[in-house]
Amino acid sequence: MYNYLPRLCRSVLGNSLRSPLLLGALSLFLFATFTQIAHAFNASDPETTLWPNYKWHIIGAVSLMVVETLLIAFLLISRTRQRRAEAESERFAQLAESEQRRLDEFLSNVPGLVWESRVNPDGASRSEHFVSQHVEKMLGYTVQEWMSEPRFWLKIIPEEEREQSLRLNDEIFASGTGGVVQHHWKTKDGRLLWVEAHLSVIFDENKVPVGLRGVTLDITERKIAEEGLRNALIQVEQLKDQFQKENVYLREYVELRHEFEDIIGHSDEIKYVLFKIQQVAPTDASVLIQGETGTGKELVARAIHNASPRKDRPIVKINCAALPANLIESELFGHEKGAFTGAQTRKIGRFELADGATLFLDEIGELPLELQVKLLRVLQEGEFERLGSSQTRKVDVRIIAATNRNLKAEVQNGTFREDLWYRLNVFPITVPPLRQRKSDIALLVNFFVDQANRKLGRIVKTISPQTLQALENYYWPGNVRELANVVERALINSNGTVLQLADKLDSELQLPVNGNGNGHHKPLSKLEDVERDHIVAVLDACEWRIEGPSGAAEVLALNSSTLRSRMNKLGIKRPKPQFSVVSASKN
Repeated sequence: MYNYLPRLCRSVLGNSLRSPLLLGALSLFLFATFTQIAHAFNASDPETTLWPNYKWHIIGAVSLMVVETLLIAFLLISRTRQRRAEAESERFAQLAESEQRRLDEFLSNVPGLVWESRVNPDGASRSEHFVSQHVEKMLGYTVQEWMSEPRFWLKIIPEEEREQSLRLNDEIFASGTGGVVQHHWKTKDGRLLWVEAHLSVIFDENKVPVGLRGVTLDITERKIAEEGLRNALIQVEQLKDQFQKENVYLREYVELRHEFEDIIGHSDEIKYVLFKIQQVAPTDASVLIQGETGTGKELVARAIHNASPRKDRPIVKINCAALPANLIESELFGHEKGAFTGAQTRKIGRFELADGATLFLDEIGELPLELQVKLLRVLQEGEFERLGSSQTRKVDVRIIAATNRNLKAEVQNGTFREDLWYRLNVFPITVPPLRQRKSDIALLVNFFVDQANRKLGRIVKTISPQTLQALENYYWPGNVRELANVVERALINSNGTVLQLADKLDSELQLPVNGNGNGHHKPLSKLEDVERDHIVAVLDACEWRIEGPSGAAEVLALNSSTLRSRMNKLGIKRPKPQFSVVSASKN
């Protein structure tokens, strides 16, 4: 029977059975209807017609039935819609929960902090709108702590970086394009992290910027690796430059054919030099080697280095007389790129190259006065600056200097600094000239003959007593270097196995005897002394006029600037005029 009822009636009946409210309303409706009908049939006059007498009752009952029916229908429809809304709400809640889980799962796979900020209603600032849970793992702060304070991200940036970071964020927001900002963040436990924020601008439907969205990554390990790599590259570059320089010097050292490979001799003079070498080699004291040209000062310097704790690194040499004055500073201290015209690349100087080793300054007496000051600073403080650089570099260098000049006399003449002289003259060694160690000449000749035989492919085996006697009687102004050249020249001219001198070593190569006839030879003067005396004599004759007709430059056939340069190098200065007491009183 239920199946044959109209659809609305079935709905009303089914819902009324499930709802006490609808069941009560339906019961009230049926009761009222039957009451009206019963009242109509129980009237006082049963013979009276029903409709005319009870039409209003019937109409009222029917109207009540219609109203109650509409009310019930409205209630049923509202109930249905409510249930549908509840079901839809539950479905959306499940969907939102599912999407949130998916979002959390997605954000958990992002190796950084995802956040979002929106423009405040005042339009002048932005406040945090969202932050991922990764904030607790990365920084130690909870989401609530992050969201509780405006611009919390700016608060945990070190103070010295805040202004720049805020400015970069504002520039990206104003430009409407994405960007990357790097800065530090301070964690809750006080650690400093390097972070990198990848920012994008949020727009509304009118294309107006309304916020920023970003992913901030922890790049601390990357920065540490980059810094380590940068330092490693700098160190590699420095080592590369150093090794290249050392290879050049080492190659020069290997390729350089010394006249002798060891200090040869058994005379007391050479034994004393070896004793001095043994004394000073284990120390880091500065050594000043003095001696005439060709006596073997560089060999003594190498012997000191090879017996010192610094022997594992090659000795670095610079000849102060072989370079122009404007290049010596660059060679000693190095220069940066662009430090002067022609400085196309950075160059490491000899001091930096000799760090931890020994620097041999040959012909130290030729060093210009202005560079003597810088050399003194390195000796005193162990620090210097490259040309074109303000960075002070510290080095540990042992200085061995050599000269054939009388530096004490140079100090008195004002051409060498007295304080530098004292710094260099910590441990002086004087190499004796060959004429003072004639007993070593035979050993040296045998050594040079054997060396020249291998070089020239000869078979000279013996030296006649007359040849040896002539060599021992010679004055040897060029010392050991001259002896090596004389032996090699004699070997070239010898046809057999006996050494024959190519030139006669007669008395013409010696100075005349003293006027008293005692037979002793007067020591030869150095070339620069002879040159100084001659220039002074010419200047005196020309009344110290340098340029113009009858000037000293014209007499010497030199350019006036060349003459002035030679005078400056030789320390020639015009003497001050002296007035007698008589002439002064007359005036």
